[in-house]
Amino acid sequence: MTKKNINSKIKVFVCFLCALCIFALSCLTVFAEAGVFNWYVMRNKEHKQPVAEKNLSFISEYGGYYIDTKHGDSTEEKVVYLTFDAGYENGNVEKILDVLKNQNVKGAFFVLGNLIERDTGLVCRMFDEGHLVCNHTYSHKSMVGKSREEVQSELRRLEQTCKDLTGRELSKYYRPPEGKFDAKSLEYVNDMGYKTVFWSFAYEDWDNNRQMSPEKAKAKILDNIHNGEVLLLHPTSATNAAVLEDVIIELKDQGYRFGTLDELCG
Repeated sequence: MTKKNINSKIKVFVCFLCALCIFALSCLTVFAEAGVFNWYVMRNKEHKQPVAEKNLSFISEYGGYYIDTKHGDSTEEKVVYLTFDAGYENGNVEKILDVLKNQNVKGAFFVLGNLIERDTGLVCRMFDEGHLVCNHTYSHKSMVGKSREEVQSELRRLEQTCKDLTGRELSKYYRPPEGKFDAKSLEYVNDMGYKTVFWSFAYEDWDNNRQMSPEKAKAKILDNIHNGEVLLLHPTSATNAAVLEDVIIELKDQGYRFGTLDELCG
């Protein structure tokens, strides 16, 4: 192959790469313009309230919270709001409830239909012990791009399942599956009387096959504590079940108290 042919092939390959990059950028632009968001906040170890990845101030228009939005960065009280996304029981959800009862701390559990149907007694215990039982949708499908009817049907199905099996009403707090949302889905749930609760700290605790060591997880949680923190934990995590009591005791020793979403969003 001659040098001229080699140079020609290189030029073709470079042009192909440029075209591919332009296509990828155009796709990203369309995605952004569609207004689809994955909730994310930047952690910091200075114990300051983190800032959302993008300017998402519009969420407050649809009843969205992730910190004490009534006070914003001026929040001075040392308060933490414990929230849990609970889809099923593997022995650790019960352990989490034991810790909360022992420490006299209340939390908010965003549940799925599977947990209510398979472990009704556990959900009844949440109600009985003063926790908020909230809506994480029935099936944990993304609500992005769904019609009003589809979004509201998912939430109503969970409401009805909870009412039928426990005799109780869900609290009117919603957390979008996987933290994925758009303005329309927030609008639709807000029209049902729900307030969307995001988080200001979470960590990689959801994969039971890749659990962080208890020591590392405890340090990560405590290093990122801040006033008004909405702490998201998955109660199926064996690590969380192991460290939660120590975390609560340490935070109490530091002067923190544990608030409720009724207080945050009221």
